[in-house]
Formats: sequence, structure tokens, C-alpha cells
Amino acid sequence: MSELRKDPITGRWVVFATEYRQALNTVPQAGTPAVNPCPFCPGHEAMTPPEITAQRSAGSASNDAKWKVRVIPNKYPVLRVEGALDPRGDGIYDRINGIGAHEIIIEGPDHLRDFDALSLEQAEMVLATLRDRFLDLKKDFRIQYVQAFKNFGEYAGANLGHPHIQLVGLPLVPKLVQEELDGVRRHQAHRGRCVFCDILHQDIRHPERLIAENEFFAALAPYAARSPFETWILPKQHQSDFLGLGKGEIRAWARLLRDILARCKRILKDPAYNWALHTAPFQATDAHLFHWHLEIFPRLARTTGFEWGTDFFFNPTLPEEAARFLREASV
Repeated sequence: MSELRKDPITGRWVVFATEYRQALNTVPQAGTPAVNPCPFCPGHEAMTPPEITAQRSAGSASNDAKWKVRVIPNKYPVLRVEGALDPRGDGIYDRINGIGAHEIIIEGPDHLRDFDALSLEQAEMVLATLRDRFLDLKKDFRIQYVQAFKNFGEYAGANLGHPHIQLVGLPLVPKLVQEELDGVRRHQAHRGRCVFCDILHQDIRHPERLIAENEFFAALAPYAARSPFETWILPKQHQSDFLGLGKGEIRAWARLLRDILARCKRILKDPAYNWALHTAPFQATDAHLFHWHLEIFPRLARTTGFEWGTDFFFNPTLPEEAARFLREASV
């Protein structure tokens, strides 16, 4: 029998119908968008805008080929740094100029090596660079929120096969993050605790949705997962953002993220995937209430008219089942 579950944070409902799984198409694999030569590969630095920063070998120069992690402006940005917001009305409508930032973190020199296959040292370097870019973008008072995300594979929206992360600095807080923050506020007012912390405590005590954990982080399948094999990575201790993470925490995060991606690829046969990082808005007066986390979405099913028409999500795989498969995966 199908089942509806309510997200305890946003209040959204998800429909679970495992019988529908047979009607789904074959899982789309990641694929590699064919762009030759690749502008993100070493030796092709002139094909990108000048780098913002980079982790480099000793003695190398800016924009040469001896880099380890490289940060560049997006050549085709959705938002630009230059200009003023200029908020204005248009009858009953509102609009502002497309001011913000759009950056790319190239995860490493190897075109075919995704995050799960990086050395632990390289993976740490990527996440430390991500943290440092947030710290820098936070200095711009026009930017209220930075959305970090990754598209891997054509089916997930990647137009280049070379693994990379994108950052979009926004002049406002996205609706989904605002809904999460509102949910955190409601739970705090009603129960005096963080809803994310309560989820962690319950799912670690009763681990049917727990996938893996280490000293600092836990990975779990959320109770009202919006898509098959959706996975969250959360810090075990309450943290509103990841900007103060030390070396040990960065290492633990890198290790767990590599592990979860490797498990997904083994079980699901190298699917396309997205991930999105949710952290406290920069200028929220009660930002300390938020609990940052990374959400991973293997792209296993297409969005249908039902989702568009209802804002309900449809999931043919129960999170308990997905968590069991991922727990049992050998990597």
C-alpha cells in the first residue's frame, strides 16, 4: 500500500508508492558531456576567466597548469558582481538586478576522477576551499546567501564532465532555505530544541535510516525523502554553518562524503547525481538556530506533472530500504 509522509522541517508531503517502481525507466547513468578540449583540464587555463584563487604546487604561478584545486568565475554567470541591486516595482510585481556571484571550484586536475576517487588529502583541499570561498563571499553585504551545488552527469544538468562545484551568491534567501529556517523556528518555539538535532538523535538511536557515521558527522536517509536514495550528511553537534570547521572536521566530512558517493555509485551503477549545501543565511538575526547539512540526490527518476501540479514529491523507494542497501554496500 502507498504511504504519505510529512517532512518534519518544511511540512511538505511525500507520496511513497513502491509498486510504481516497476514502471520507472532504467536508471540513467552519469555519462560524460563531450567537450574537447576540456577548459577545466590543466594546460587549458586560457580557456577560462582568470582564476580567483587556487591551491598550487610550490613555485607555480597564477593561471599556470600546476594547480591542485582551482577557483574561477563562471564564464556564463547567472548573476554578476558588478552593479547595484536597484529594487523596484512593476505594478503588482517586484524585481531587482541580477547582482551576486557565480563561481566554479574545479575539484582536481584529473578529468575522470570524481570526488569519491580523490585522495583524502585532495578531498579535504576541495572542502576547505569551499569553506574559504563562503568566508570571502560573506564580506559582500549584497549577498545574503550562497548556494553551493554540484551537477554530475548529463542527466543531472552537467554540461562539462570534469568534476566541479558551483557557487551562486544570491541577493536574497532561497524559498526552500527560508522554509527550513521557518521550520527550525517553529520546532524551537514548540519544543525548545533544534529539529535537525532531534532527527539526528532519533535516527542514531533507531538506525533504520542511518547509513554511516563518524566522530563528527552522520549520513542518513531522511524520513520524507523526496527522491530515491536521497541522503543527508549532517554534523552531529549543532552548527549553523560550516565556516568554522577545523582540519579534523573537514577531514571527517571529506571521508564520509567520499564514502557515501562511492556507495551510491556501487549500488546504483554510477548514476548522475546532484548535491546541494544548505547553511544559515548570512544576515538572518536568528541564524544560530539553523543546522547546516549537505543533501545528495541520485538522479533516478524524472519529475512528472504530478509533482509540478501539486508540489508533492513522489518517491518509489522507502528511505529505510534505501538506507539498508547503502549500509550493506561494500566500497
